[in-house]
Amino acid sequence: MYKIVMALIFIVVLAVIFTPSFVERMAGGKEVDKKEEVMFEKDGKQVTYSQEELKDQLTAIQYEVTQKDGTEKAYNNEYWDLNEEGIYVDIISGEPLFSSNDKYESGTGWPSFVRPLVEDNIVEKEDPGLFGVRTEVRSKHADSHLGHVFDDGPDPTGLRYCMNSAALKFIPKAELEKEGYGEFLTEFEE
Repeated sequence: MYKIVMALIFIVVLAVIFTPSFVERMAGGKEVDKKEEVMFEKDGKQVTYSQEELKDQLTAIQYEVTQKDGTEKAYNNEYWDLNEEGIYVDIISGEPLFSSNDKYESGTGWPSFVRPLVEDNIVEKEDPGLFGVRTEVRSKHADSHLGHVFDDGPDPTGLRYCMNSAALKFIPKAELEKEGYGEFLTEFEE
Protein backbone atom coordinates (compact mmCIF):
# COMPACT_ATOMS: atom_id res chain seq x y z
CA MET A 1 0.00 0.00 0.00
CA TYR A 2 2.85 2.38 0.88
CA LYS A 3 4.37 1.96 -2.61
CA ILE A 4 1.04 2.72 -4.29
CA VAL A 5 0.55 5.91 -2.22
CA MET A 6 4.11 7.05 -2.95
CA ALA A 7 3.63 6.31 -6.68
CA LEU A 8 0.40 8.36 -6.71
CA ILE A 9 2.11 11.27 -4.94
CA PHE A 10 4.97 11.07 -7.43
CA ILE A 11 2.52 11.16 -10.36
CA VAL A 12 0.67 14.17 -8.93
CA VAL A 13 3.96 16.03 -8.36
CA LEU A 14 5.06 15.31 -11.94
CA ALA A 15 1.69 16.47 -13.27
CA VAL A 16 2.04 19.78 -11.39
CA ILE A 17 5.64 20.25 -12.45
CA PHE A 18 4.95 19.71 -16.12
CA THR A 19 1.91 21.95 -16.43
CA PRO A 20 2.68 24.83 -18.83
CA SER A 21 2.24 27.53 -16.17
CA PHE A 22 4.69 25.81 -13.81
CA VAL A 23 7.25 25.32 -16.56
CA GLU A 24 6.88 28.96 -17.60
CA ARG A 25 7.34 30.18 -14.01
CA MET A 26 10.45 28.05 -13.65
CA ALA A 27 11.82 29.49 -16.91
CA GLY A 28 11.48 33.00 -15.53
CA GLY A 29 8.25 34.09 -17.17
CA LYS A 30 4.77 34.25 -15.76
CA GLU A 31 1.30 34.11 -17.06
CA VAL A 32 0.55 37.82 -17.10
CA ASP A 33 -2.64 39.67 -17.87
CA LYS A 34 -1.38 42.73 -19.70
CA LYS A 35 -3.34 45.78 -20.61
CA GLU A 36 -4.54 45.82 -24.18
CA GLU A 37 -2.61 49.05 -24.66
CA VAL A 38 0.56 50.59 -23.29
CA MET A 39 0.16 54.35 -22.80
CA PHE A 40 2.71 56.91 -21.66
CA GLU A 41 3.74 60.49 -22.26
CA LYS A 42 6.84 61.19 -24.33
CA ASP A 43 8.10 64.65 -25.28
CA GLY A 44 4.81 66.17 -24.08
CA LYS A 45 2.67 63.88 -26.26
CA GLN A 46 0.53 60.91 -25.33
CA VAL A 47 1.88 57.70 -26.92
CA THR A 48 -0.24 54.55 -27.19
CA TYR A 49 0.81 51.11 -28.43
CA SER A 50 -1.50 48.13 -28.77
CA GLN A 51 -0.07 44.74 -27.85
CA GLU A 52 -0.06 43.89 -31.57
CA GLU A 53 1.94 47.04 -32.35
CA LEU A 54 4.43 46.11 -29.63
CA LYS A 55 4.76 42.61 -31.06
CA ASP A 56 5.59 44.18 -34.42
CA GLN A 57 7.98 46.76 -32.95
CA LEU A 58 9.91 44.48 -30.56
CA THR A 59 11.87 41.30 -31.07
CA ALA A 60 10.34 38.13 -29.63
CA ILE A 61 12.60 38.23 -26.55
CA GLN A 62 12.00 41.96 -26.00
CA TYR A 63 8.24 41.36 -26.05
CA GLU A 64 8.53 38.28 -23.80
CA VAL A 65 10.60 40.15 -21.23
CA THR A 66 8.82 43.53 -21.19
CA GLN A 67 5.22 42.40 -21.65
CA LYS A 68 5.15 38.88 -20.20
CA ASP A 69 7.66 39.39 -17.38
CA GLY A 70 10.10 36.92 -18.91
CA THR A 71 13.83 36.53 -18.35
CA GLU A 72 16.47 36.31 -21.06
CA LYS A 73 19.34 33.85 -20.86
CA ALA A 74 22.34 34.73 -18.72
CA TYR A 75 25.56 35.47 -20.62
CA ASN A 76 23.58 35.38 -23.86
CA ASN A 77 22.25 38.93 -24.01
CA GLU A 78 23.36 42.21 -25.50
CA TYR A 79 24.59 44.24 -22.54
CA TRP A 80 25.83 41.89 -19.82
CA ASP A 81 29.47 42.61 -20.70
CA LEU A 82 29.18 46.03 -22.38
CA ASN A 83 31.72 48.45 -20.87
CA GLU A 84 31.05 51.57 -22.96
CA GLU A 85 30.07 54.89 -21.35
CA GLY A 86 26.42 55.87 -21.76
CA ILE A 87 22.95 55.39 -20.37
CA TYR A 88 20.36 52.64 -20.57
CA VAL A 89 16.77 53.60 -21.38
CA ASP A 90 13.48 51.70 -21.58
CA ILE A 91 13.23 49.93 -24.95
CA ILE A 92 9.62 51.11 -25.41
CA SER A 93 9.31 54.56 -23.84
CA GLY A 94 12.92 55.71 -23.88
CA GLU A 95 12.73 56.82 -20.26
CA PRO A 96 16.25 57.01 -18.74
CA LEU A 97 16.88 54.18 -16.29
CA PHE A 98 20.56 53.42 -15.58
CA SER A 99 24.06 54.83 -16.15
CA SER A 100 27.16 52.91 -17.18
CA ASN A 101 28.84 54.65 -14.22
CA ASP A 102 26.69 52.53 -11.90
CA LYS A 103 27.12 49.26 -13.85
CA TYR A 104 29.32 46.50 -12.48
CA GLU A 105 30.22 42.89 -13.21
CA SER A 106 28.00 40.89 -10.86
CA GLY A 107 28.94 37.46 -12.15
CA THR A 108 25.30 36.73 -12.99
CA GLY A 109 25.39 37.14 -16.78
CA TRP A 110 22.95 40.07 -16.82
CA PRO A 111 23.67 43.81 -16.73
CA SER A 112 23.74 44.87 -13.09
CA PHE A 113 23.68 48.34 -11.55
CA VAL A 114 24.06 49.70 -8.01
CA ARG A 115 21.35 52.34 -8.46
CA PRO A 116 18.93 53.80 -11.00
CA LEU A 117 19.92 56.90 -12.97
CA VAL A 118 16.45 58.44 -12.44
CA GLU A 119 14.77 56.90 -9.40
CA ASP A 120 11.38 58.31 -10.39
CA ASN A 121 11.43 56.15 -13.55
CA ILE A 122 11.68 52.92 -11.53
CA VAL A 123 8.80 51.09 -9.86
CA GLU A 124 9.50 48.25 -7.44
CA LYS A 125 6.88 45.59 -6.73
CA GLU A 126 6.73 42.41 -4.68
CA ASP A 127 7.09 39.38 -6.93
CA PRO A 128 6.03 36.17 -5.17
CA GLY A 129 7.55 33.09 -6.76
CA LEU A 130 8.29 29.45 -6.21
CA PHE A 131 11.43 30.16 -4.17
CA GLY A 132 10.19 33.16 -2.16
CA VAL A 133 9.38 36.81 -2.71
CA ARG A 134 11.67 38.93 -4.88
CA THR A 135 11.46 42.62 -5.73
CA GLU A 136 10.52 43.17 -9.35
CA VAL A 137 11.71 46.31 -11.15
CA ARG A 138 9.47 47.92 -13.79
CA SER A 139 9.72 51.16 -15.76
CA LYS A 140 7.29 53.78 -14.54
CA HIS A 141 5.96 55.11 -17.84
CA ALA A 142 5.89 52.08 -20.15
CA ASP A 143 5.34 49.58 -17.30
CA SER A 144 7.98 47.32 -18.86
CA HIS A 145 9.30 44.44 -16.79
CA LEU A 146 13.03 45.18 -16.44
CA GLY A 147 14.30 42.61 -13.94
CA HIS A 148 14.73 42.39 -10.17
CA VAL A 149 16.66 44.18 -7.41
CA PHE A 150 18.55 42.28 -4.71
CA ASP A 151 20.36 43.42 -1.56
CA ASP A 152 23.63 41.61 -2.33
CA GLY A 153 25.31 44.34 -4.36
CA PRO A 154 28.50 46.31 -3.72
CA ASP A 155 28.96 49.66 -2.00
CA PRO A 156 27.79 52.35 -1.94
CA THR A 157 24.19 51.08 -2.05
CA GLY A 158 24.52 47.34 -1.39
CA LEU A 159 21.95 46.83 -4.16
CA ARG A 160 22.09 44.80 -7.36
CA TYR A 161 19.63 45.93 -10.00
CA CYS A 162 19.81 42.82 -12.19
CA MET A 163 18.23 43.83 -15.50
CA ASN A 164 17.32 42.15 -18.78
CA SER A 165 19.19 43.58 -21.78
CA ALA A 166 16.05 42.93 -23.83
CA ALA A 167 14.17 45.60 -21.85
CA LEU A 168 16.89 48.20 -22.38
CA LYS A 169 18.33 50.35 -25.15
CA PHE A 170 21.87 51.64 -24.73
CA ILE A 171 22.61 55.25 -25.70
CA PRO A 172 26.39 55.81 -25.99
CA LYS A 173 27.84 58.94 -24.37
CA ALA A 174 28.75 60.36 -27.81
CA GLU A 175 25.09 60.16 -28.92
CA LEU A 176 23.36 61.49 -25.79
CA GLU A 177 22.88 65.02 -27.12
CA LYS A 178 21.70 63.85 -30.55
CA GLU A 179 19.24 61.35 -29.03
CA GLY A 180 17.70 63.95 -26.68
CA TYR A 181 19.51 62.90 -23.50
CA GLY A 182 22.02 65.77 -23.34
CA GLU A 183 21.13 66.52 -19.72
CA PHE A 184 22.92 63.28 -18.76
CA LEU A 185 26.29 64.31 -20.21
CA THR A 186 27.21 65.64 -16.77
CA GLU A 187 27.18 62.01 -15.60
CA PHE A 188 30.43 61.53 -17.48
CA GLU A 189 32.32 64.72 -16.61
CA GLU A 190 35.59 64.13 -14.80
